[in-house]
Amino acid sequence: MRSILRSYGIYLAWLVSLVATLGSLYLSEVLHYEPCRLCWFQRIFMYPQVIILGIAAYRNDRSAAIYAIPLSVIGGCISLYHYAEQKIPAMSKLLPCKVGIPCNFDYLNWWGFITIPFMALIAFLLIIWCMSAARKETEEIVEETPTEV
Repeated sequence: MRSILRSYGIYLAWLVSLVATLGSLYLSEVLHYEPCRLCWFQRIFMYPQVIILGIAAYRNDRSAAIYAIPLSVIGGCISLYHYAEQKIPAMSKLLPCKVGIPCNFDYLNWWGFITIPFMALIAFLLIIWCMSAARKETEEIVEETPTEV
């Protein structure tokens, strides 16, 4: 499994970002689920990754991890906070959304725990995992390359 992630991690990360982006567009544009404020922030950190990771996958540029991992960490933190706001009633009272749809509103609640912010969190974590593994392959190649004296 590690060797697959090291070899194809960048492509898998791009695929995850593409599915997450298309999924969010489907929910808002086809099903007409209005995104809340925190959903918009999560989108800000996911949508550019389709382009960044797509170009990186095309060029086999594993140094894109420098860009993708921080975007995913920040987006994942927003997703985690958003998920906590949905599942912990006291959290929604700390900083309530005052414009548009409330951030603690659940459009989806499959099996009692899978919500839209949860799916976004999983996508961000998968991108971090895939890009970390792909980056390690680059580091191993650099370490194996002999240097001239």
